[in-house]
Amino acid sequence: MINDRINLLRKRWERYVADGLFEHFIEFTVAVNCLTEHFSRMRLPGLLRICEGLENSALTHLGTTASHPVSAQNITALQRQIDTLLGAVATLGLPAAERRSEERPREGPGIEWIKQRSVWLAVMPEMRALSSTLRQQLDFFGFQTKEILWGEQIPPGAVPLAVLFIPAPGPSNADELAFIVAVRAHCAASQLIYMGTHQAIETTVVLMRSGIDMTIPQEDGASAVLNCILDLVQNYEPENFRVLVVEDSRVAVALIRRTLGEHGIDSHAICDPGTLLEELESYRPDLILMDMYMPRFNGVEATRVLRQMPAYTSLPIVYLSGESDVGMQVEALRLGGDHFLIKPFNPVLLAAVVKTKIERFRETRRSTRVDGLTGLLNHTASKAQLKAMVKNAVSAQRALTVVMIDIDHFKSVNDTYGHPVGDQVIRGLAWLLKGRLRSSDMIGRYGGEEFLIALPDVSPEQAIPVIERIREDFSSLPHVHPAGALFTTFSAGIASSQNFDTAQSLTEAADNAMLDAKRLGRNRVQQALAQVCEL
Repeated sequence: MINDRINLLRKRWERYVADGLFEHFIEFTVAVNCLTEHFSRMRLPGLLRICEGLENSALTHLGTTASHPVSAQNITALQRQIDTLLGAVATLGLPAAERRSEERPREGPGIEWIKQRSVWLAVMPEMRALSSTLRQQLDFFGFQTKEILWGEQIPPGAVPLAVLFIPAPGPSNADELAFIVAVRAHCAASQLIYMGTHQAIETTVVLMRSGIDMTIPQEDGASAVLNCILDLVQNYEPENFRVLVVEDSRVAVALIRRTLGEHGIDSHAICDPGTLLEELESYRPDLILMDMYMPRFNGVEATRVLRQMPAYTSLPIVYLSGESDVGMQVEALRLGGDHFLIKPFNPVLLAAVVKTKIERFRETRRSTRVDGLTGLLNHTASKAQLKAMVKNAVSAQRALTVVMIDIDHFKSVNDTYGHPVGDQVIRGLAWLLKGRLRSSDMIGRYGGEEFLIALPDVSPEQAIPVIERIREDFSSLPHVHPAGALFTTFSAGIASSQNFDTAQSLTEAADNAMLDAKRLGRNRVQQALAQVCEL
């Protein structure tokens, strides 16, 4: 998939260089934008940053038909940025890595559960004790770590997923910044994290200019580092964006849908606003592109109706119109619209506005679906996701295994050590699950100390050894508290869609199997028995 996107970008660039036509430069810019979105979804911040730089340069030179072809100097500059991007993709070895996260895993013994992910720690000599502690934590969660002393030669070969800089206390000097610049040049596609003391905004800007992507205060400790790095490997592929186009011009509809389609955005168009409510209910879009002037009533009137309905008060609505009166535009936005685009629209700008509005809408909606302590799906979202996964598995006749996990003697942990330590135990298990399972697996916090997991395309025979390995590792994970460290365990129940064909029956079967594991002594994995049909 990445090769297809890269090849498309290269072909469109070569075509523009050959003929200098404005429409071909637009197509090249669209290809760059699509690649940027792909790197964003794949959580590849280094490549994302390079691609965003190329996209910004392309947009700078977009202009109008009269601006093209661009000068030979600008062609050379853009070519240099393209070569940098292609070199970074090649250095990272992305195609193989991407296949691991994008291909649907097949049933069989070859399923790759723990992916090899490399993290470098660049440290000052006096900070090696902290580096050693962080390495132990990262190694435990499945990362391969390498320590390099600040300023020494950068290791040759494959670049890491991330580089963590651990400086000595005090402000950074010129030599330290030069080392960061050198690492940035060598690891163009890696995430660079600076773990320092609290920085003033000027200092943080200097670090960012040197190549740092994120700064973490040292007082936040290993938990902040683990959260940051584990987040890099959660390559969830979201559902395609859905846009409902309300437009009575067939020509405009064709142009809009073509633009959205080139950016991987699904769309559905209606010409009669009178059917808007029915279409919203059936299509369930993430955004409405609304023409201002249509038969029967206009877009502003339709928007005012929607804003009175609780289900659509926050749904993004973008107006499309030839209306150039600023006062009219302001009034339209005041009455419920979120953005205003003038016809004829710039296709790159249209796609950018649509994607930005949808991303913010989904992020707001996501905040109601995520557990605040662990970052996993909450109870309600877990149940909804499992229901959808079961429906897909049953209709496609594919395997789906569900696991219910409950931490053993968790109440005594809270009673003995306090709720902050109990929260740390819950976070530790959440990190372990996120680090060891695949991006296609669903992980949710089902209750206080309960976790619900769904493993698509996996049989119980394949799931049991994986959950057993996680159980063993969790039992050896130290949870630090003021008086030392404690160790705890979990019990798990496993059920398969081969024996239970609804989300509710799967959940109940896995939960009952987990209770059986508790009764049998805890710290074990138990499989649910198949349903027995009575004659």
